[in-house]
Amino acid sequence: MFHQELRIYLDEKNRKAYEYMVKTNTKKIPPGRLKIARALKTLLGKKDFNSITTAEIAKTAGVTEGLIYKYFNDKRDLLFKVLLELFQQFLVQMEKDLKGVEGALNKLRSIIQSTLFWYDQQRVFTRILLVEVRNSPDFFKSDAYQQCVRDYSKIIIDIIHEGIDFGEIRKDIKPSVIRQVIQGSVEHVCLPAIIFHREIAVEQATEDLCRTIFFGIKQ
Repeated sequence: MFHQELRIYLDEKNRKAYEYMVKTNTKKIPPGRLKIARALKTLLGKKDFNSITTAEIAKTAGVTEGLIYKYFNDKRDLLFKVLLELFQQFLVQMEKDLKGVEGALNKLRSIIQSTLFWYDQQRVFTRILLVEVRNSPDFFKSDAYQQCVRDYSKIIIDIIHEGIDFGEIRKDIKPSVIRQVIQGSVEHVCLPAIIFHREIAVEQATEDLCRTIFFGIKQ
């Protein structure tokens, strides 16, 4: 059956890889590299990426500036690696939130709520994703995009296809358009909160977005 073949969540190989990486992160990564990544996350909580220097990162990390270039090609490569780590953690959490959820619309609601919650709680992650890397062509070549952003989009697309096949979602709207509406709406809700340091009303935003989007796509 289609339901059995469809990959609703991350496929088993990727899921285990993500969980393994999260669980063994601090064991596998050299201490200096961890300090550098943490330093950038700390600094991003206070200022924008372009105003952060490698000297500041090194000072905050308590390492030499040269050590940054031992582990990363440049400052932007460091940014992409930090985003990759945080995005992997997000995907693991989102998959846990999806477990036991039945029905395509309920799964989409779960993803919208999980994303809003993560964006609200993990402000450095959200700032990197929505502000710092969006206009960088190199971002779309990075592992963060090629692995994580694409997996996130694929999960949503698979659920939309499930909804179409089981009669929950209209089949006269392209799944890619529905996905774009969902992702774009979530980002549009979150961006002002990230820029102006406001709280995201996760429950209300989830309800408003689901009511609006589902009204248009429900069969």
